Amino acid sequence: MKIASWNVNSLKVRLPHLLDWLAEAQPDALCLQELKLEDHNFPRAEIEAAGYQVAFSGQKTYNGVALLARAPIEDVVCGNPHFPDEQKRLISGTVNGTRVVCAYMPNGQAVGSDKYDYKLRWLDALAVWLDEELGKYPKLALCGDYNIAPDDRDVHDPQAWAGQILCSEPERSAFQRFVGLGLSDSFRLFEQPEKTFSWWDYRNLGFPKNLGLRIDHVLLSKPLAERCTAAGIDRAPRKRERPSDHAPVWATLSAE
Repeated sequence: MKIASWNVNSLKVRLPHLLDWLAEAQPDALCLQELKLEDHNFPRAEIEAAGYQVAFSGQKTYNGVALLARAPIEDVVCGNPHFPDEQKRLISGTVNGTRVVCAYMPNGQAVGSDKYDYKLRWLDALAVWLDEELGKYPKLALCGDYNIAPDDRDVHDPQAWAGQILCSEPERSAFQRFVGLGLSDSFRLFEQPEKTFSWWDYRNLGFPKNLGLRIDHVLLSKPLAERCTAAGIDRAPRKRERPSDHAPVWATLSAE
């Protein structure tokens, strides 16, 4: 089973990229973030024609998340009961016995801001809910744009980013809280090239200069981590014309 995640930064703009990537990468389950469209504008027909079933929770202009899968998506839940929120940032469903949670975690804007406080409260509530979900679904994958670079290996210039948004200690502690629940960072289960990132700013030649951060992740519960055979980041879509600023991240699992 191949599980992937991609912040497409506008599904309307990036739909051709998505359809090409589905054909090339052939993930069994894919989590999308930043759809930036309302549910009635979701391109269901095009994605279903590509062989994928869909579940989505959209929002105009901002946010929006979706699950795509080759198999039926069962028991779909939108949002977190511990954090009522108008922002569409969370959707989960079961695919072939694996609970897939798709999350677009808040950016936080700047350390100390109101949006930063919202981010930390959102992450705290997510950890509480995940603890409950893991009790129900031992086979669980938490995938998405975390807006957190877990440690200095995930930052192109750790000194410049020290203490800044996406890299602050409270954010990194929240990430470690997920790990403490029994989730493993699939990317770090394997030896990886240095300076491998999943996001690059559009400005200042961020991608050509590889001035990036690794903020998109696939975390796996123990039963899934034990079956994980590879994990990585696909930079190819970021090289396309009018790309998302994020690249897809993925993990493959052996059959049970």
